[in-house]
Amino acid sequence: MSYFVPVRRILTSEDMEKWQNGETYEAIVQFVEELANSVVGKTNDAECNISGVIQGVLDLLDDVLNVIKSHPVADKTSSRFGKPEFRDVYDEITDRSQDILARRLPLEQATGQIGAIDELCVYFNESWGNRTRIDYGSGHELNFLCFLLCLKRLGLLESSDYTAVVLKVFNQYIHVMRVLQKEYWLEPAGSHGVWGLDDYHFLPFLFGAAQLSTHKHLRPKSIHDPDLVEMFHKKYMYFECIYFINSIKTASLRWHSPMLDDISGVKTWSKVSEGMQKMYKAEVLSKLPIIQHFFFGSILKAPEGCSPPRKTFDNAEEGHTHHHDNDSDEGLPEHQHTWGDCCGIKVPSAIAASEMDHSPRPLPFD
Repeated sequence: MSYFVPVRRILTSEDMEKWQNGETYEAIVQFVEELANSVVGKTNDAECNISGVIQGVLDLLDDVLNVIKSHPVADKTSSRFGKPEFRDVYDEITDRSQDILARRLPLEQATGQIGAIDELCVYFNESWGNRTRIDYGSGHELNFLCFLLCLKRLGLLESSDYTAVVLKVFNQYIHVMRVLQKEYWLEPAGSHGVWGLDDYHFLPFLFGAAQLSTHKHLRPKSIHDPDLVEMFHKKYMYFECIYFINSIKTASLRWHSPMLDDISGVKTWSKVSEGMQKMYKAEVLSKLPIIQHFFFGSILKAPEGCSPPRKTFDNAEEGHTHHHDNDSDEGLPEHQHTWGDCCGIKVPSAIAASEMDHSPRPLPFD
């Protein structure tokens, strides 16, 4: 197999139609569904098989944590927006990723060609946020998912690993991202972050709803009970997300997280789980402002007939060249027009607002 560094190929609404009917789109949807199914009824501490590759990916995440620790923030009070030290973290991860992946993962044995690292590094490097804008959103989370999907396609991950992929690997990835978000005050990637689920993430809600889908007692409305959130946040991803939101935002979910409040009115977790998977397809995988940043290589192939390759990496202006087409959003409430899109005014992080307050109580998101 011939490997090459992935490039962007989605630019127009015609490209998006090809993408949604393409093999890579279907592979991602299937992978998400299989991962969700693997954790139905299971708590975060459920027993699961830790293969050598799973342990290798966990070691990769530890490597990223060590990079973060080596770049402390000098000024933790003066800016509402992202900390510039994040760029040093991003640069070091990018500079070291080939060596780290080669050391942690058995790529040569699995593929016979070390060139796979070049493709894997792009998805891995893009998993931590945008270097220029110092922000993070569902598109970066998608890159980490695709990093894992590439490992599957290279024969390094089996279906028997899926439970560990979610409960161990993805949980640890979220932990690393929380550290990055809190340490460097990463901004939500897009002007509508406040209308998303927790400004940054989607998949822990999707996987978390799957975990809870067979629970006999907890209901979606339970997220409004602070005692239940405190009791179950270490056992279920969904409750951990609510716990995190409550730690940085005051008032009720009805005020600062209307989408989560709406979802809490659903009667069963199984319905929430089903809805989350549909929503992921509609609000992440089918949004041009997100998918225009998606990378295609030889492992995850571009749909036939889409636009020619674009530049691989962002600069200050690149990434906002798409055309807006909101016809499909007509009639929706304002906060449902686009989930976590990438354009618009800068949105200060709620984490930044919380950290700037010297009192022990977090500030409301403003």
